[in-house]
Amino acid sequence: MESAGTCTKNDICPCDAVCPVGEALAKIGGKWKMRIICSLFVDGTLRYNDLVRKTQGITNAMLSSSLKDLETDGIITRKQYETIPPKVEYSLTERGKELWPILHRLVHWAKREPFDGDRHEIESRN
Repeated sequence: MESAGTCTKNDICPCDAVCPVGEALAKIGGKWKMRIICSLFVDGTLRYNDLVRKTQGITNAMLSSSLKDLETDGIITRKQYETIPPKVEYSLTERGKELWPILHRLVHWAKREPFDGDRHEIESRN
């Protein structure tokens, strides 16, 4: 049985042994990471409690874990201020901002809505 993220030479997928798409989805996949990324893109830099409010239903442990993963993967940056009480802000890195057009396109796909980028792409091919 194939493991997730791998392709065989019999597959149509042009990926190497480890599928780059699978790797990308592992970094941003899941219910919470996408919501965190979207919140930071739409609202800009946010503090921890702002993210708690924006991602209703998330536990503190899950938010903390997701933020650490996104920071480790270079998608967000964490800035801690040496104040009392402590102040921490999160924002997207340039690499994280590169995800927005991809996620925006994915939203249109999921909603089965037309996407202007498709029309432009089709027109430029003709």
